[in-house]
Order: sequence, then structure tokens, then C-alpha cells
Amino acid sequence: MPLRSCWREWPPRTRLALVWADGGYTGSLVENCLAALALVLAIVKRSNDVKGFVVLPKRWIVERLFAHLMRSRRLVRDVERRTASAETMIYWSMTMVMSRRLARPHQGRA
Repeated sequence: MPLRSCWREWPPRTRLALVWADGGYTGSLVENCLAALALVLAIVKRSNDVKGFVVLPKRWIVERLFAHLMRSRRLVRDVERRTASAETMIYWSMTMVMSRRLARPHQGRA
């Protein structure tokens, strides 16, 4: 199958159903996401009675993704002129992350 015919199917037919957002995104954004994009926006809030640093649930997933993306040198600085090339670099970076995970020898489960 030629490469061009693969790109005709992009974006994939699967869709996001749930999006996690920080507490700063509360307000009408939740309703707008549901109405315009058919996405459920779940706000991850911090507890009011806790002082200092607290690990928020699901927040570490986003932070880990940013850490993986920042391992690519071209994504550390915003030097891309077009958003299409920046998006391509994100796909390339995540492809490298996934291929490294697939190439690792699997540890036997106990």
C-alpha cells in the first residue's frame, strides 16, 4: 500500500471520549467541550485542606508525556514555523518512545 493512501485515513477513526484538565480550566469550557466537540472534560482539582506539594491523580500522566516529548531536541524550543511541522515532530517523538518500549525485553511476571 503506498504511503499516500495511508494518509487519507488520517486522523484515525477512533475519537477521544474523556479529556483531563487542570483546575484552572473550570467554567464554561466544560459545557463548550461537550456541546462543540462531544468530549467529556474532567477537571482534576486539588484539595483545599492540603498545604504544600501534593501529587494530583492523573496529573502525572500529562507530566510524563511532556517529559517524553522534551527528550526530542526540536521540541525543547519552539522553532517550527508551521504548526504542521510541529505536530509532525510530536508524532515522531512519540513514535520513538513507543518503539523503545516495544524493543525493551519484557520482564517475567511473578
